[in-house]
Amino acid sequence: MKYIGAHVSAEGGVQNAPVNASKIGARAFALFTKNQRQWFANPLTKTSISQFRENCEKLDYKPFQVLPHDSYLINLGHPEPEALGKSRASFFDEMKRCELLGLDRLNFHPGSHLGKITMEECLALIAESINLAHDKTKGVIAVIENTAGQGTNAGHAFEQIRYIIDRVEDKSRVGVCIDTCHAYTSGYDVRSKEGFRDTFSKFGEIVGFNYLKGMHLNDSKKELGTRVDRHENIGAGFLGEETFTLFMNDARFDDMPLILETPDDTLWEAEIRKLYSMIE
Repeated sequence: MKYIGAHVSAEGGVQNAPVNASKIGARAFALFTKNQRQWFANPLTKTSISQFRENCEKLDYKPFQVLPHDSYLINLGHPEPEALGKSRASFFDEMKRCELLGLDRLNFHPGSHLGKITMEECLALIAESINLAHDKTKGVIAVIENTAGQGTNAGHAFEQIRYIIDRVEDKSRVGVCIDTCHAYTSGYDVRSKEGFRDTFSKFGEIVGFNYLKGMHLNDSKKELGTRVDRHENIGAGFLGEETFTLFMNDARFDDMPLILETPDDTLWEAEIRKLYSMIE
């Protein structure tokens, strides 16, 4: 079964996110558990935690239907020890917040080498960061999001993601989120049937579908291989509606949160209906 939703607002408290998701007909949702542009935030209150859990139960959102996203500031592969330590502390905090909310996964952008260390050294630091976070938390899967490969960002190739996974000690607590826009602009041509088949054949061989824990469904403002991260609304970009029909009719993408991060949130309700209508 497909669980389609969007990255909804948690303004006023995390407990509002499931309510906001339900209002647009979402069967899955993403949220920030704190301000995504701040390193740290006040701890979640007992009231907000209990209300979040109650709203999820009332509105029928199970943990596997929710894909929280961490702060954009975090760089788990930072080449400088002080900045790396700050990123790790913030990531631990985010993993703990998910644990308290009863959620089982946290999506994150892997990191960037900033041109100061090799890609392999950066990827090894990311894996080490995940291992350290696992030591301090329970039950939450660290979900690596593929990137567009902009600048010095790591994680735009399936081989890089596999490199991280190979160095994570607890394989049951590491996963992957595929962003369709990022995949396309990093060089994976998911737009054609042949390209789609080839891309996910490679993903299965290199990473493995057992690690896929969610997806971001975004069209792209930029062309194939440009390595630029610019999301577009479904059908309005270079991917086009036919690409998303392929995802909607592929059982390998069942039973996980499929999350819209498209730029015009007023279209999310219609986009969710559109995506469900593509299922044959």
